[in-house]
This record gives sequence, C-alpha cells and structure tokens, in this order.
Amino acid sequence: MSGAPEESGFLAVDSGGSGLRAVLGTAERGPLARRVSGEPVRTGDRGIDPGHFMAQLVPLVRALTAEAGAVPLTAVAVGAAGLASLGAGLRAELPGALAREWGVRRVALAADAVTAYVGALGPRPGAVIAGGTGLIAVGTDLTGWRRADGWGHLLGDCGSGAWIGRAGLEAALRAHDGREGGSAPLLARAEEVFGPVAGLPGALYPRPDRPAVLASFAPGVAACAGEDPVAAGILREAARHMADSAAAVCPSGGEPRVAVTGGLFKLGDPLLGPLDEELTRRLPRVRRVPAEGDPLHGSVRIATDLSTGSLTLPGDGTLLSVTTRSGD
Repeated sequence: MSGAPEESGFLAVDSGGSGLRAVLGTAERGPLARRVSGEPVRTGDRGIDPGHFMAQLVPLVRALTAEAGAVPLTAVAVGAAGLASLGAGLRAELPGALAREWGVRRVALAADAVTAYVGALGPRPGAVIAGGTGLIAVGTDLTGWRRADGWGHLLGDCGSGAWIGRAGLEAALRAHDGREGGSAPLLARAEEVFGPVAGLPGALYPRPDRPAVLASFAPGVAACAGEDPVAAGILREAARHMADSAAAVCPSGGEPRVAVTGGLFKLGDPLLGPLDEELTRRLPRVRRVPAEGDPLHGSVRIATDLSTGSLTLPGDGTLLSVTTRSGD
C-alpha cells in the first residue's frame, strides 16, 4: 500500500460477554474494516485468559487485514468487561504478546466502563451511566477516574436490568401471596414469561445466567409502568439509584456533562423520564447530552489518539493502563 509506512495504524477491540468486536484503521483514514468473533474470552484462576484472548484476536486481525490491506500497527486499544477486577493476567501478558505478533509498541487496556465513557463523551469531563444487565457509573475530571457501583447483582448494580427485573418479580410474588406492595399486572406478566410463579425460585436460583434472566423481565416492568403504579415506582427507584451513582463520580468543578449508554436505556420513556428528573434534581449544573457512540467507538477513539501520541486521558492502575515499549 503506497504510503502505508507513514500512516498511524491502530487496532481497537471491545471484549464482552458476546465475544470480540475489532476495528482496524489509521489515524489518517479512520476505521477501515470491522470484524466480530462470537466466542467470549475465557476467564480462569488468573482472570481474563490472555492466551485465549490472542487465540481469538489473531484470526480476526487476519480477516481485517485481508479486507483493509496491510496496515502498520502502531497502537492497540482493548476495552474489556471485567478488566478492573479480572485483568491482572491480561495487563501482565497482552502487551508483550501484541509486540511479538505485530510489533505493536503502544497498548492501552481499559475497563469497558472507560471505553463506554469515551465512546459517549470523548475526552471531556463528566459522568457516564452504563446500564445493561449490570450498572456502573464512571466519571473523570481529566486528572483521574472515579467509579460507582458495578458490584454485581448480589451486592449492587442498583438500577440495572437485573435489579429492575428482580424488583418486578418480587412485586409479582407479593401479589401472588396477597402481601402489600404486590402488583397484579406484574404477576400476570411474570406468569406469561416464566409460567406459574410458585416454581420460579426453583427454576431461577440454580441458573448460572441468573442476572441475565432477571434482566430479561425489565422490559415487562417497563411495559406495565404506564398503568401500574408499582411498576412505575420500581423504575423511579431505579432512576434514583442511577442518579446517586452519577452524582458520586461527577466532577465538582467546571461544566461537566452526563450521558447514559447501554441496552438498558432501550426501555425508553418509562425509565428515561424519571431518570431525567432525578439527574436534574441531583446534578442541576450538569449538562445532559446524548451518547455519541458505544464502547467500541470509545476503543477506536483511544486507539486513534494512542497511535498519534495524543492520548490525554488519565491513567489508572485498573481502569486504564497504557504500556509503551522501548524503541517508540
């Protein structure tokens, strides 16, 4: 490719529960090719498995190169779910593996919450609420990172899809028992989805995908919210939890922005309406803006800036680490 050696080539990766998404491009021409691998990276005793990560990534890059042509990789940015708590092995081994495979000298490893932030707001101060099955809020004043929640469905993720679904099913069971706080519409909806609710604990508790099953009922809660005050109250409480987390991480000075990102917000107005009200109440000086892009978009932004030496985001031992190898 004429002029390729002078270009700042990058590889951006988003690693999550559904597999890898990868983009190959250059700072000069932008993204050139995209590929998806449907197999999630394994986790083991050392957390995210760097060997399995590379085994997934190498054929993806081969396919990307076949489409885009040879691109001299100067930088790789990886956003990975679970990196903050399960990323020790990846941080220790992946930069060296990328250097051996493609001669990469600059590597950024970011928690998916950080790539969600960068995808939504870019390199600006503010806070982002990332909501799906789980929920986490991340904020920065561009000198450091702060996070709130993201502790999983047993200890936190307050306001998440799993949290909303669990609260909706509890209201259904209260109605089944004749206890206060029950919801007949949610009971009917739960039985449509899961069958007789008396069998729900036995069917739900043993499942390894319990958070996702709980989250699958969140759209049912939203569907009932227009006519059912119990369902509407669950979504309002979820919005309060989200606003609490955003307030905990939002910078105190300047004119920060706040955005939301993730599949949870496809629930639409039944959730977004209360959330806007709660954010206005808790963060009246903050500008609410739509997310510009998703976590893969955030990885592309980080990789582009890293490839040109213009990355200004603050480093962090667990949330965002940058490795520059000798010779750069």
